[in-house]
Formats: sequence, structure tokens, C-alpha cells
Amino acid sequence: MRHEHPDFQLTHSLPYGAIVRDRGVQFVVFSRSATEMRLLLYDDPEETEPADVLHFDRESDRWGDIWSMFVPGVGVGQLYHFQASGPYDPSRGLRFDPRARLIDPFAKALTGTFQPATDGIIRPPKCVVVSDFFDWEGDRHLRYDLCESVIYEMHVRGFTRHASSQVAHPGTYLGVIEKIPYLKSLGVTAVELMPVHEFPTNLFDGRPNPRPNYWGYDPLAFFAPHSGYAASATPGAQVTEFKQMVRALHQAGIEVILDVVFNHTCEGNHLGPTLSFKGLENPVYYMLEHDPQYYRNYSGCGNTINGNHPIVRELIFHCLRHWVHNYHVDGFRFDLASILSRDRSGNLVANPPLIEVISEDPLLSDTKIIAEAWDAAGAYQVGSFGTERWAEWNGRFRDDVRRYWRGDTGSRGPFATRLSGSADLYQAGGRPPHASINFVTSHDGYTLNDLVSYREKHNWANGEENRDGENHNLNDNYGQEGPSNNPQIEALRLRQVKNMLATMLVSQGVPMLLMGDEVRRTQSGNNNAYCQDNETSWFDWQLLESNAGLLRFYQGLVQFRRNQPALRRAHFLTGQVDPQTGLADVLWFSPMGTPVNWDKHELALVSLLTPPVEPGEPRVPGRSLMMFFNPDSRPRTFVVPAIANTKRWRLLADTGAESPRDLFPVGEGPALAGSGVLDLVDRGLLIYVSLD
Repeated sequence: MRHEHPDFQLTHSLPYGAIVRDRGVQFVVFSRSATEMRLLLYDDPEETEPADVLHFDRESDRWGDIWSMFVPGVGVGQLYHFQASGPYDPSRGLRFDPRARLIDPFAKALTGTFQPATDGIIRPPKCVVVSDFFDWEGDRHLRYDLCESVIYEMHVRGFTRHASSQVAHPGTYLGVIEKIPYLKSLGVTAVELMPVHEFPTNLFDGRPNPRPNYWGYDPLAFFAPHSGYAASATPGAQVTEFKQMVRALHQAGIEVILDVVFNHTCEGNHLGPTLSFKGLENPVYYMLEHDPQYYRNYSGCGNTINGNHPIVRELIFHCLRHWVHNYHVDGFRFDLASILSRDRSGNLVANPPLIEVISEDPLLSDTKIIAEAWDAAGAYQVGSFGTERWAEWNGRFRDDVRRYWRGDTGSRGPFATRLSGSADLYQAGGRPPHASINFVTSHDGYTLNDLVSYREKHNWANGEENRDGENHNLNDNYGQEGPSNNPQIEALRLRQVKNMLATMLVSQGVPMLLMGDEVRRTQSGNNNAYCQDNETSWFDWQLLESNAGLLRFYQGLVQFRRNQPALRRAHFLTGQVDPQTGLADVLWFSPMGTPVNWDKHELALVSLLTPPVEPGEPRVPGRSLMMFFNPDSRPRTFVVPAIANTKRWRLLADTGAESPRDLFPVGEGPALAGSGVLDLVDRGLLIYVSLD
């Protein structure tokens, strides 16, 4: 249908994107250097050519650098692209192509896939005009304090795509809803979803990708939920289904944190395609080299988003608000967040405008904001990223815990520091212990099972001759590479899995579990499964039965953590004596029951932890903990510290015991031996709780 240019003009020039209004839609896009702008309208996702082309009038449809056109007679469901003419001059960073079909940077949904290219013209997915209306049934953000959180990092598709999931809609937002009872049984308070903003799944010429972008860290449209995770193929259905998932998770008491990628896009370097930003205002949206035909590459993916340019900063700011307001998400994890600390020339700056905007925005004030505080160009800001508002993926926790349980010399002191909340990183900056997101594994690297089952990475299936993936993993196979039928090796591996899970859950800070680690999900030694959209990456639900004991162990410790204020302190441990109890909030002992000599090259450790008492406040209900750590490769005898004799103790957890005697209900485990002497297996952990 031909849409005539309207006889009247509405003067709305903001917000950006496709805004549904009475009797039509307002289409708004920024471009400073374009000489012409066109709107391509389609009637069907499979159309290769637009049904109509509307030209923006430079005199009446342009407001400064903003092109705005009201189109009557169209509405929700309308498909569209932008198309811009302008100078193609890479020496000035300008890459206009009048033939390119451009995705709206503010598109709220995409539909279809990349279609076969002809005459060099790439046909990307089409933008969809959507309505923001949804019956939330009174849903609001859950607003848990971060210190109360237990996070579960998961992949929407991988969580239910395996045939064993037995859900009606595998690999989708609706599939996640079907598995909410399982998430609730884990006791987690939040799911952290790997990227759900739209990203390409096939090649730009329409062919299937032999190495599909399974993880999703290759953004195509920041405002749009990924259509590939929708059960329905109806254009825009992903918007409704994503909201249904969030609403259902909230009803179950589970928050939703999004992993967002504001550091690069799938347009790549100077050889990459023109899909959106390149064809609208390349020098604004990307950081360019001194020779502007090339891109700065702090992301390792070919280009870098120019996040601290005012125009791009505004886009990111509106995008975050969009996900919070329209989708009710509870927070964000920022991938390669150190890039957001770089100025427009790529230099790291002390008070980046974008970080300040995110920190101070009133609409985001009760959301969780978490930084991956490094990038691919050498920046490492763990402990110094942003302000008090920011938490961080604590890469040092991951490394120090791995070193300790592997038995590395000199790892005891760093381990105790991580167990205590990483005061060395956060206290001087006025940040609390829950600024530390404590994890041992994440999507990027080995699963926990593989961390203790492989000494070498096995990434051959990725098609990069095993060159990809991290080489420094602090891992071990304990005698045999890969799966083992040796009962001694298998028992040791299981202990190590329990040791590291338990360490996360008794440490100050916020624990984060990788999907499937609670049942020993394996990737067969692949530590970079970004392109493995298959059983390598999918959650095998049969593991719930074969690893039921480990699952019970994890569930029980999560529940214990959530009931014990001593493990969720708002302030750092001091070691100072509490006059009400005569005990310090934390005390450290050697295996002989004497105070620790931190300079001694020894690994075994005893920690005595008491519930917090805030000045002027009554004692918080809770139990004291006494933990015995033996990461040595030989059994060890421990002497119970004399000060512990003032309390009665019961065993809570024993990682060296078989299920169900590896975890007891609080107060129901065996009493602490009257002899005051304990024997720990090699690489074992005992946790006792007080009865009074």
C-alpha cells in the first residue's frame, strides 16, 4: 500500500524510534551527516523489497540532527527499515551507503532473519512497531537488598533446549516459566540472563552460520528482546513472551538481571557490514582510530561503542530505562564494563560521564548494577570501578579460591581475604562486602565439573584449532583427563566441587552460580563454548537424578546462607572483640588451634565467625560458624581452638562424606567431638554451627 506524505505535521522529535500515536506512528532517527533519509515499509517479514518508500523532507521533517516523520494509517505490527544517503568517505569516518537497509537503533523488536544478499545489498531482519502495553497484574520490582541475593547465571535457550527438559516450549522464554519450580527449589533470588537483546543467528548473507553465536555477545538491536527465544513466530511476540517470563519469575520471588553488551556491535571492523549505526553516523557511534577508516578495538570483537559520546550515552541511558520501565527487569550486568570508563579517544578516565549517569539516574536507583570490570585491551578495574552503587564480578575471588583448593603455595592469605568479602578491594573506597559478586565459574570458561576434570582445554569443536579460550585456568584433572571410572579420582573431584560451592556460599559478598554447576553439567573440557548451540552447552535435566546428592547439598547450603546474618554482613569483618560475647566477629586459627601465622607457608585454616551486632542495636538472631579448611593433598588433624569451647557445636557440612551425611539440618548433625581433635580428609571442608 502506498502511504502518502501527510498534509499535516506533528512536531514530535523525541523520543527516538517508532512511537505509536493516535492514527499513526512517529518515526524518529538521529543522523548528523545524512543528506537524505528514507523510511522503508514492509507488509511481510519475508519480503525482499519494501512495499513502500517514504522520503523525509529536509525542511519539514528535520529538527536539528533529528529526522522525524509522522505516518498516518500505520500501527502496531508495521515492519520497517531506515535508509540514509550521505558521504562515503572512510578517511573522515563516514560510511553512508544509500542502498543499505538500516535497523533502527531504537527498534523495540526485530522479525525475520538475514536474507540472501543481492548486488551487495544486505537485507537484515526488519524492525517491528510494537506497543508497550502489557497487563502486568500489579507486578513491581522485588527490590531485594543486594546483600540478600543469590544469583544464578543462565542462558535462556540452553536452560530448556535439551530434550530431557520435557517442556512444551523448549529453548524459549516460555520454557523458562515451566522450569520456575526448579529455580525456586534452588533458593536463588535472581537469574542473570546471558544476552537477550537481539543478535544475529545466521550469516549476513542469509546462510546458516557453521559457528552460531550461541552466547549472544554480538548485539544487533539493544532495545529488542531476541526473537529466537520466542515460542511464537508472530512479529513482536518476543516482547509479550519476555514480559510473561519476568512477571512469572517475580511471582515466584525471583529477580531478573540482564547481561548487557554496550561495548561493541555485530557490525564489526572496517570490513564488516553496514547494518545500523555505521550507516547513520559512524564517527559518533564508534571509537575510531587516528586514521578514521579504522576502528579502535577494546572489545576484541572488531569495534568499540563510543559510550561516552553524548549521543551514545543518551542511547544507552534510554535503553536501560526501557528495560527497567517496560520490562520490569531488576538490574544489569555490564559486559566488559571498563570500556564504559574510556573517553572518546579510548583513554580510561577517573569519573566517566556514562558511569555517573547510570549511578545517579533516579529510575535506576533501586536496580542492581554489576560491572565486569575489565576489557579486552588490558584494563582491569576490579576493586575500583565506579561508585558505591556498583558491584563487580570479582575475578580475584574466582582465581584465589581456585588456587587455594588446588593447593597452590601461598594461597591461604588471599583465600581468607576473599572469604571475608575482599576488604582489600572495596573497603577503602567506602563500598560494602556485597560489592563483590563471588563466583568460581561463569559462562566464560570451564564449568565447575570441568574445572576439576580437565588440565587442558578441549575447544577443537569451535573450529579454531584449539587456539581460542583462556589458557590460564587454575584447573586440574586430579590424575586423569576427562571422565574417569576411578572411584578415588571421582570422589576427589566431587569433594572439590562441593568445596568450591560451599566456599561461595559461606563467603561475605554475593554468590553467583553458573547454570548446571549444581548438578555437574559438563562441556567436555570446552572452556569457550560461545558457538556450541548443542548438547555441549544445553542443560541436561537427567543430571538432576544422577547428581541428586550434590543438588541436595547445594540447595541446603543456599537455604542455610539465607537464614544466617553472619554470612550476609553489611560491613566488613574487623576481628575486634564483641564486649557482649567476648568473641570477635571473625577469628583465624592454624590447624593446631593457635592464632594463624600468615607468613608461614601452610594452607590449612580454621575460621570462627559470629553473628553481627550493629552499634546500639539488639543482637541479630543467627548462629556462629566454625569452619575447617584442608586443601592439602593429604589428610590432616585439626585441634579445635580453645575459645570455641564456650559454645556447643553441631556438624552442618562435611564435603568428604557421602550424601546424605555431607549436609545436616541445622542443629541435627553430630556433636563436635569432646576430644577437641578432628580428622579431615585430603581436600576436605567441615562446617560446624553453634547451638547457642
